[in-house]
Amino acid sequence: MNAFGQEILHSLRMLRRNPGFTLVAVLTLAIGIGTNATVFRWVDAILLHPLSGVQDPDRLVSLETTTPGGDFVTNSYPDYIDFRDNLKLVEVATSRPAAFSVGPQDHAERVWGELVSGNFFAVLGVKAQLGRVFLPAEYGDKPGGYPISVVSDRYWRSHLQADPAVVGKTIRVNKHELTVVGVAPPDFHGSLAGEALDLWVPYMMQPQLNGVGEWMLRDRKDRNMLGIARLQPGVTLAQAQQELHALAIRMAVADADTNEGLNAVLLPMSRSHFGPQSVLMAPLKLLMGVCVLLLLIVCANVANLLLARTAARQKEFSTRLALGASRARLARQVLTDSMVLAAAGGCAGLAAAHWMGRALSLLLPPGQLSLAAPFTVNSHVLLFTISICALVTCLAGIAPALHSGQSGISERMNEGGRSGTGSVRSHRLRSILVAAEVSLALVAIIGAGLFARGFEAARRIDPGFDPNRVLLSQFYLSTSGYSLDQRKEFCLRLREKMESSPGVVDVAYSDGVPLGFEPSWWEDLNIQGYAPGPSENMKIFRNVVSPGYFDLMRIPMIDGRDFTRLDDEKSNSVMIVNQTFARRFFAGANPIGHKVRGWGRWFTIVGEVKDSKYHYPGESPLPYFYVPFEQIYRADMQLAFYVRTKGDPSVALPILREKVAEIDPNVSVFDAVPLTEYVGASLYPQKVAASLLSVLGSLAVLLAAVGLYSVMAYSIVQRTHEIGIRMALGARPADVLQLMVWQGLKLTAAGLVIGLALALAAARSVSAISFASSAMGLGGKLLGVSASDPFIYAGAALFLTGVSLLAAYIPARRAAAIDPMEALRYE
Repeated sequence: MNAFGQEILHSLRMLRRNPGFTLVAVLTLAIGIGTNATVFRWVDAILLHPLSGVQDPDRLVSLETTTPGGDFVTNSYPDYIDFRDNLKLVEVATSRPAAFSVGPQDHAERVWGELVSGNFFAVLGVKAQLGRVFLPAEYGDKPGGYPISVVSDRYWRSHLQADPAVVGKTIRVNKHELTVVGVAPPDFHGSLAGEALDLWVPYMMQPQLNGVGEWMLRDRKDRNMLGIARLQPGVTLAQAQQELHALAIRMAVADADTNEGLNAVLLPMSRSHFGPQSVLMAPLKLLMGVCVLLLLIVCANVANLLLARTAARQKEFSTRLALGASRARLARQVLTDSMVLAAAGGCAGLAAAHWMGRALSLLLPPGQLSLAAPFTVNSHVLLFTISICALVTCLAGIAPALHSGQSGISERMNEGGRSGTGSVRSHRLRSILVAAEVSLALVAIIGAGLFARGFEAARRIDPGFDPNRVLLSQFYLSTSGYSLDQRKEFCLRLREKMESSPGVVDVAYSDGVPLGFEPSWWEDLNIQGYAPGPSENMKIFRNVVSPGYFDLMRIPMIDGRDFTRLDDEKSNSVMIVNQTFARRFFAGANPIGHKVRGWGRWFTIVGEVKDSKYHYPGESPLPYFYVPFEQIYRADMQLAFYVRTKGDPSVALPILREKVAEIDPNVSVFDAVPLTEYVGASLYPQKVAASLLSVLGSLAVLLAAVGLYSVMAYSIVQRTHEIGIRMALGARPADVLQLMVWQGLKLTAAGLVIGLALALAAARSVSAISFASSAMGLGGKLLGVSASDPFIYAGAALFLTGVSLLAAYIPARRAAAIDPMEALRYE
């Protein structure tokens, strides 16, 4: 132990005497370790430990329903009751994210929280830091029977002044008084991975808070609940899945009108199809892979620097060998140098990771929830960073350590010369490392290019509608105490006021927004004259829209008519379908006049519109239908309001706020953004991958250039005497310049050949990765373009060649300027 301490002190002294070497090495390591630590923080918070502040998180799983077509959907409350009361191997809870209006009526704020089952906190194993959570007496299914709430630690501190006497007081939620019974612990943020929620209310309060009918609590078609289950002690996931499957089969028979063909599945929380992890899993895994490449480049760079230091210390090592030091002692000293550098780089990397940790929030789509506190450096990140430092110590130090005791004493003295310069073997090893850096950098930059091009290609895909010059605002009128009829009246009045405003072209509203972060909902359809196959999925995606929606969105009408204000609850039920719907169910015949049954009634098809994109730009055509807002809009549906303008849509925002205030000053305009920004949510995984891979690819190129530069600069120092002889014998500076640049290009060429092969193999494997683009389990390709795009490969190779030329030219120019007489005297 004493010898080890002496070696650390010796390393510190040597590094202090060489500040330039130390600074470059530590900064290089900080880049590699900090980047890996940052991405691991995201992976840890989103995938590895998606729920913080819960007891035994590894025993928690997601309970999801599957359709006959294999899609994953959320659960209904009656299904939850069946799961809760009949499953013995798991405890089941349920939740639903919701926006609440909290505070006095004149200045209420929107607060994101969850409507949860009474046993929510018990199943998750969360205890209040102040007060209590819900009691067993509050686990019941009595609508409106539990006017209580639990608030987050963040909300308690920011809005309730951290009042220790807050328990028992009331807060105004959606114009109803709820008693605060407890404050959640600081590290608990709800059931959505990485998201910060601030309020939890019993689901039985939904009819009062959101103005929905109590019948919706008994409607098995109202599927909006996220299921969470805890495995009982000693129970495996496979055992619990077997029990759940048997129960789902019985439910499909007992409730055949709603559950026929449905099944249920238990999944690890990291593989849930609902929440940020479903969207971010693929890009985060990819980023970790690129971070590994970056770390290997960093290790090669530091190994090169240590090899140069080892070569410069050959006379020192020879002297120590002559004095009796063992080769193992010299190798251990070099490894200690590597460890000290890795530790310093790790500390700097952790500091950078702490600063960069919330950078992911910059890429969040507009109007989404805020990130939760787990994006801080925790014990998992610290342990990961320590492991990375140990790995770097070995990868960067093993080659220099072996090289330090490779030759004999006399050989070292003769080979090094009086200058103490390194051996041919040292130079060859450093050249191999640089070639490896170039190849890895090429893989990173090709990956970044493919994703950037795929992202741009996806953005250019025609969505089938025109989002330009459209302002989108989403209203949560249920939180303001509006009944269903009042919401419809609000929409009509706001539409009339906006249509008469200057600069406004069209106004419309709907339940869902295409290409958004939220999924389309679906409805079981029975189509007159069409006999579905035995396992055919008849749950068809839909939207509830107002008259004028198709004109505003510029969705062409192929045949028939648009909805009108006469299509209300008193008139016959009507429907508009898209082209794919008509082709699938009517074999291409004219669908106008055909009957379709949904929501327990028959609809007449009155129009056919052109196909468009509904969930993500690259999706294949799928059947889709629209129904009138006045006929179908229900209290549990969302409300999206569209305003098309003559110019910049942002100019309509103050007008919209003014007109809303004229109708009701207590209704706030939240999340009003241009529709072009909002629909970008469908490209969120590709945006994350393209943006962050571009940064990592740039870092990889920079590090490879630094590595090549260091090898060339060191080679020139090593060959100064040789260069002097060449110039004394008649070589021109241009000849020396060409010789040095050509040496660098040979290393680059070797790296490019290997890198092209590696990049092609990696891109082909990544091209098969899909991301979940909606809560309904729809997926899109993460890469989005051909894995062998020749322009990307050629462009990346040419760019890296140019960078390498520059990295080789700078030291080569210095070599060409060497004075032959001074070079001949160089020692």
